[in-house]
Amino acid sequence: MLKDEKLYKALVALRNEVKLEGDQTYQKWQLHIERDNYHESALNLAYYLALRRRDIRELQASLSPYGLSSLGRSEAKTLENLDAVIRTLGTVLGEVNYDPSEVSETMFYEGANNLQKNTLELFDKIPDHRNTAILVTLSREVASSEKMLKRLFKAGMNMARVNCSHDNEEVWGEMIRNVKKVSQELDCPCRILMDIAGPKTRIKALYTSIQRPRVRVGDRIFLTGEELLRPFYGASIVLQSSIPDIIPILKEGAAVLIDDGMVETYVCGVYPEGVMLEVKHILSEGSVRLRAEKGLNFPLSNQSFPILTEKDLRDLPFVAEHADIIAISFVRNASDIRKFQKHLVECIGLEQARKKGIMAKIETVEGANNLPEIIVAGAAKNPFSIMIARGDLAVEAGYMRLAELQEEILWLCEAAQVPVVWATEILSSLVKTGIPTRAEVTDAAMAGRAEGAMLNKGKYIVEGVQVLDNILTRMVDHQYKKTPRLRALSLAELREL
Repeated sequence: MLKDEKLYKALVALRNEVKLEGDQTYQKWQLHIERDNYHESALNLAYYLALRRRDIRELQASLSPYGLSSLGRSEAKTLENLDAVIRTLGTVLGEVNYDPSEVSETMFYEGANNLQKNTLELFDKIPDHRNTAILVTLSREVASSEKMLKRLFKAGMNMARVNCSHDNEEVWGEMIRNVKKVSQELDCPCRILMDIAGPKTRIKALYTSIQRPRVRVGDRIFLTGEELLRPFYGASIVLQSSIPDIIPILKEGAAVLIDDGMVETYVCGVYPEGVMLEVKHILSEGSVRLRAEKGLNFPLSNQSFPILTEKDLRDLPFVAEHADIIAISFVRNASDIRKFQKHLVECIGLEQARKKGIMAKIETVEGANNLPEIIVAGAAKNPFSIMIARGDLAVEAGYMRLAELQEEILWLCEAAQVPVVWATEILSSLVKTGIPTRAEVTDAAMAGRAEGAMLNKGKYIVEGVQVLDNILTRMVDHQYKKTPRLRALSLAELREL
């Protein structure tokens, strides 16, 4: 553990390294940033990345006995946090030769204020009693019922999500008209998020001689891109991939996950028409039934498909006209963002395209690894946000790595001062069955550290919104981002023994 003068010198050296590296990174980004109000945020992100490339655990442990910040909450204003700690430690030790200008209270909280402004620009006003907007995925049935929509608004819905993987423009238009009508009647602002399908690989069709086909560990399945399905190489179950181009990429031993990881398989044979899969593991007792439209994931295979499919390009004119925010699925790198921005300009013109909100869905390890560049590419030209799409991300990265990744994404988004949405399976048991699990209540509380929390559709969606609103409201008094808030606790009151 470092003491006194050694600790002080180590902090000053760290600060100087972070400043130098951060400035160098920002200079590479600077020319690409068109939005004047994002330069400061990009610079802070550059400083934060420079800090987090270092292991500062010894410094943290050394600062704690002095009663000083251990730098664990430096996301919003990284350099200002370092300066404040150095100046305070210097005062304690009698050091007077530290020359950076004094950190004012305004400067110190500027990062949090920038994040609030960016959130307001993109999500509109969040209710005063919580810090997190509630997003609701609309089903066709719910969106066609004004009564249900009124219940959702009164329960606390702030944004309506339309999933363009399902239905069509006629249905989407009806959903949006109904939401806007009820929103105006109740005087409840509600942004429209339209989620374009993207290059998500699904089971397009299924061929089998088995009624209600189920698979068990050891069973074999044939995966193909062929249009005409038949029992290839004696397989009793044949799956047709919605993206045929994935098939030639698959090598022997490659992992293929079906239905959000419910069925884990590997390639045990490669053939001209496709690949043979063997079931290695299933996430339920006995067997799992396979159906068309279920997702396929290829976590260790190098995929380089266009960010927009032919369907997405057909949908984009409608989406660009009606959505306040457009969510892009399976974003892998900054190039994906730039390509989407180019398509958007071609679709609605430069001026309107730059006003449109964009939300990048992080659902692959590649996307998570390239998150800083993705954020800068997006926020450089558009109001921008990130969605932690934990369903596919868990399948791609593995559940244990997901626990770390979702935290790291939250930290980077705070440093970049862009809003982030906590998504997938929030209160899913409650929304589907009316009864929450204990674990998902804790998960819903975690959503309070994000600017948005998204619920998926289900029979008890109104109850889900009500419970989420209640949990998020309670958490405001206890936590903001990584910072605990120590209000008076009723549990701290003493009772008679």
